[in-house]
Amino acid sequence: MPELPEVETVRDGLQRWVAGRTIAAVDVGHPRSVRRHLGGGTDLAARLRGLRIEAVSRRGKYLWLPLADVDGSRAEALVAHLGMSGQLLVQPADAPDEKHLHVRVTFTDGGRELRFVDQRTFGGMMLDQLVPAVDRPTERVPEQIAHIARDPLDPAFDDALFATRLRRRQSAIKRALLDQSLVSGIGNIYADESLWRARLHGDRRAAALSRSKVAELLTKAREVLTEALGAGGTSFDPLYVDVNGQSGYFDRSLAVYGREGQPCPRCASPVRRTSFMNRSSFFCPTCQRPPRAPRSA
Repeated sequence: MPELPEVETVRDGLQRWVAGRTIAAVDVGHPRSVRRHLGGGTDLAARLRGLRIEAVSRRGKYLWLPLADVDGSRAEALVAHLGMSGQLLVQPADAPDEKHLHVRVTFTDGGRELRFVDQRTFGGMMLDQLVPAVDRPTERVPEQIAHIARDPLDPAFDDALFATRLRRRQSAIKRALLDQSLVSGIGNIYADESLWRARLHGDRRAAALSRSKVAELLTKAREVLTEALGAGGTSFDPLYVDVNGQSGYFDRSLAVYGREGQPCPRCASPVRRTSFMNRSSFFCPTCQRPPRAPRSA
């Protein structure tokens, strides 16, 4: 599933290509792609027609496009989630339709279209109300995602609050990093890479970390996410592309993820893989020593 760098790469492209444009028409070709919009595809198309896209925003893995009427009044946004294979592409109007094209948005200026393509149809789009953010009432976010925490690259991310909340968790540190109510945008790949850089095993108990170690982990997570963003994300799956259909290349810089049996870039020990929440975790057994098992009575 696309993670923060991949979704932010898409957001940046959409900001450049669709912000400020007025929607002429919306064609919904697959009902599953708008299943979260209770009115269905016909209602979504009717309500979007004639609205202007003000900007493109992101929280975690969700994207939303705040909308405005001609007079500038509107408190709704078009929300999109890419799911496992969704793509938001900006294409010339005469470009051939993609095989799994499910939603087409055209604009009054007659320029490039916005297309939602989704092979596995786990992603989708919906219209949602904008509500005040819990931690910053002057900021408005879609009601559906108001519960999702900020990500480490968000300028409003509160390091001290994160450290306090993290150190209250009795769960393993990797499980905590994947909890969207605590911190968003850090998926399986970037959790493993951040933990490796911080020399932390994913099974370490979050509550056992010192504040200085939490600060170090945050620093490393920001480094990983920033570098991945600069590379356009990690594209193990060819379906993870930007708005122009280009893949990212951060997979070339991964230290441990997907590198079972290969030498750790830091100490040359073979990278190990373990099962984790129906996925895989990768770590260096030397740099990231597992926590000691509790002594028996």
